[in-house]
Amino acid sequence: MKIGVFGGSFNPPHVGHVDNATATQRQLGLDLLLVVPSGVPPHKALPQNTPTAQERLEMTQIAFRDVPRCKVLDIELRRAGESYTVDTLIELRGQYPDAEFFLIVGTDMYLTLTQWHKAGELLSLATPAVGLRELGMEPHTEAEAERLAAFGIKTEIVENDTIEISSSELRRQLAERIWSRQLDYSVYSFIIERGLYNARPNLDWLRFEAYKLLDDRRIRHVAGCESEAVCLARHWGADETDAREGAILHDITKRLGNDEQLALCEKYGIEVDDFMHSTPKILHGHTGAELAAERFNVSDAVKSAIKWHTTGRADMTLLEKIVYLADYMEPNRTFDGVAELRELAYRDLDAAVILGLQMNFDDLTARGLEFDKNAVEAMNSLTKKD
Repeated sequence: MKIGVFGGSFNPPHVGHVDNATATQRQLGLDLLLVVPSGVPPHKALPQNTPTAQERLEMTQIAFRDVPRCKVLDIELRRAGESYTVDTLIELRGQYPDAEFFLIVGTDMYLTLTQWHKAGELLSLATPAVGLRELGMEPHTEAEAERLAAFGIKTEIVENDTIEISSSELRRQLAERIWSRQLDYSVYSFIIERGLYNARPNLDWLRFEAYKLLDDRRIRHVAGCESEAVCLARHWGADETDAREGAILHDITKRLGNDEQLALCEKYGIEVDDFMHSTPKILHGHTGAELAAERFNVSDAVKSAIKWHTTGRADMTLLEKIVYLADYMEPNRTFDGVAELRELAYRDLDAAVILGLQMNFDDLTARGLEFDKNAVEAMNSLTKKD
């Protein structure tokens, strides 16, 4: 039985890791691939914003989920102290006593292999399998293989045309809302949901995920709302990206029925009074805000803008006013008075919110319906300022 052991910090795991491991698996005819995230790497300190060992394990499990004959192990996470590869190989040797082991490493690690902890014992336990990925490193790799061969140590050189990927560069991109295709989609989703690496959601990814929760008519509305929110944010000096996030996500639970809304309220601990029970339309702001925080790790400011986009509230923030108005007057809206509302929104923002609230009150009055208390408080707050 031939077993490949592939270790690393996987911080985060990316397609280069998977391609390197699977190329080795294919070329060496491995019967089993064991992927081993390190607990405490001895060769370098992990960056300050590194996820927990458990989170790195979960990301690695996601990244390698479709690789056949592959297991992601937590043996180094369970072991106290620094994660020495020789200790891992000894443990695995005990589990697979008749197997032939190959230690899968990149070029940089291979060239320092003889400096590793108990290197002699390590090289007696597994044959190094080095993936040639860095251009110009072939002569160095071949020279090291010849040097080790003089000591009776064989090296397997694996051809792999995957470009070299920098984990530190990926971490930098994540904090700048860049989603690189070098990260598996599900790994990226996990990172965003957990807020790892100070990551902020890429807006194209965010639209794709949000639009999956909407019907076609609602997608047109949300796209219009985003466009209007950006224009308002630019005009009034608000954060344009926050405005986009709030607009993209404001209706993500709108298509749910009343029972589903109430189930989400129970899940998130949202108190539902008699008025909210009788007016399920306003529930989606509250449930959508919680879902946006859970799945997309939005800021508190964006979460609040989503929560109050239907009713408003007392002492609304600038972002809340922008998302409220963008929802009300986006380009697809055609109700009487919308042209006046649009003109006013770029001249006097508070006056436009007042007008929007009044239009809503007039509509509710005409239909014999009650007013939401938060909308009343929003009106009172704004008119007192006037």
